[in-house]
Amino acid sequence: MKILNFNSGHLHRRMGIWDGDLKQSQVMDVTDLAGADFMSVWNWLQQRTSAQAQAQLSGAARFPLADVTFNSPVASPGKVLAAPINYKLHIEEMRNNGQSFGHIITDIRKAGIFLKASSSVVGASQGVAQRFLDRRTDHEIELCVVMGRAANCVSKEEALSYVAGYCLGLDMTIRGPEDRSFRKSIDSYTVLGPWVVTADEGLNPDQVDIQIDVNGQTRQNSNTSDMVMGVAELIEFASSFYTLEPGDVLMTGTPQGVGPVRPGDVMVAKGSGLGEMTVHVRAA
Repeated sequence: MKILNFNSGHLHRRMGIWDGDLKQSQVMDVTDLAGADFMSVWNWLQQRTSAQAQAQLSGAARFPLADVTFNSPVASPGKVLAAPINYKLHIEEMRNNGQSFGHIITDIRKAGIFLKASSSVVGASQGVAQRFLDRRTDHEIELCVVMGRAANCVSKEEALSYVAGYCLGLDMTIRGPEDRSFRKSIDSYTVLGPWVVTADEGLNPDQVDIQIDVNGQTRQNSNTSDMVMGVAELIEFASSFYTLEPGDVLMTGTPQGVGPVRPGDVMVAKGSGLGEMTVHVRAA
């Protein structure tokens, strides 16, 4: 199931679900049934059999998928956690591009997980409002994990059972000497979407193709199998320091191909099994 936060016509920030059937392509509005945030919808789905859910959904308003625009499916995560150097080729890329400002640590276990402000989170329809146009801002496409229940010091063997689902993310990054969390927490510099694919769909998070095109040119194209730490190990690592709460988002790192964007650019992010989102860049 896909859980999304959408706009359609005069309706804004509605919670919907979509079963992924391209022939039907109908988003069902579950806001009044399940609640107005991601975790309410996810819990509602968990507490019902398929037959019970279908019965309650019989009267739900439906919207053609082509007619909706996407907000962040998780509007206000308590924490956004991010893996800084989780693809080997990206580490080499940052060493060579002259923009690292001494930030490069080549071992994620030494660099640790960092935090991004939840106020930086937007959806595809809101786009990126670029600040400090005299400096370089880069796109970084990532697989993101949305937690479904509290995880504290969990093992990698159990880690995936704590996951609600997965989505695409853009970790927009202004280059400079400041702390990583500061530079990556600008308003609109965390784009999530287009929806969350629930974990019960069986997606293997360590075998996901991710790609981003900018103005029609492919910049990043990789697979999560190239990660230094897989998703289960990242959850184990992060939860050894923090309690991961339901609705928290874990960004798993970006592959090689990071590059700059400018106002007017159009980014198209794709993930196998995760969908596609178009994100416009404008001046703040």
